Amino acid sequence: MIYLVAITILWAFSFSLIGTYLAGQVDAYFSVLTRVTLAAAVFLPFIRRVPLSLAAKLMVLGAIQLGCMYVFYYQSFLLLTVPEVLIFTILTPIYVTLIFDLMQGRFSFRYLVTAVVAVLGAAIIRYSSIGDGIFSGFLVVQGANICFAVGQVGYKVLLERENLKLSQRGIFGYFYLGALAVTLVTWVLFGNPEKLPTTSLQWEILLYLGLIASGLGYFFWNKGATKVDAGTLAIMNNALVPAGLIVNLVIWNRDANLIRLSVGGAVLLFSLLLHEYWGKRQVLKPQAS
Repeated sequence: MIYLVAITILWAFSFSLIGTYLAGQVDAYFSVLTRVTLAAAVFLPFIRRVPLSLAAKLMVLGAIQLGCMYVFYYQSFLLLTVPEVLIFTILTPIYVTLIFDLMQGRFSFRYLVTAVVAVLGAAIIRYSSIGDGIFSGFLVVQGANICFAVGQVGYKVLLERENLKLSQRGIFGYFYLGALAVTLVTWVLFGNPEKLPTTSLQWEILLYLGLIASGLGYFFWNKGATKVDAGTLAIMNNALVPAGLIVNLVIWNRDANLIRLSVGGAVLLFSLLLHEYWGKRQVLKPQAS
């Protein structure tokens, strides 16, 4: 649990650093590639030989949780404000439980209902400019949320099933190699070489995000995920929202429309609580019969 709390505090600053100093100024695909390359450099010296099947699984999870997630994530800052990106991440716990259910061959109607309520919350946040990329931005953030959920759930389940004698530090390099493959391809295909960092501050932020927020952050977050149950993991995913919002609104974005953010965020929170309430009722039903 301490790992998840510590990384939540660490990541609270990342949203604002990206939205304020990188988004729209530095090519998003270059930012992602730089961040993942630096993160990989932290753990490649510790990498150990493992069975090919395990290495492949770790690389696939890394490609999804970091590679694909970052591609969605950085694009979202071009469509939304930092508070909107943060609030739209509130649905990640739904995807965490959805993926666990799908892995067990289950699906519930509650996912569709909570999705509709969540879209309503997104509309409230930007009701005066619905056509101004709000739903595109909302969907892009959900793509990032799903990738993040798939990666951490998959990593947790994989390590629970594998009887590993190596420490997690010795295998996490494969995770970053998978992410590096995705980000390298997207940079080659879609990157803009004319929008590289132009200031020392931008390079310093990329170094921080790559070495600290990604390099150490994702390792300790996924390690923490293996030490808690699915419910705690889902809850900790949402701790990022208030932490990130406090940092952004206090330091960088004092002019944000707090009323609209609060109402829309409350609707999104309601969708999450509704989802969890139905989930608990389904668990309790067999016990009552």
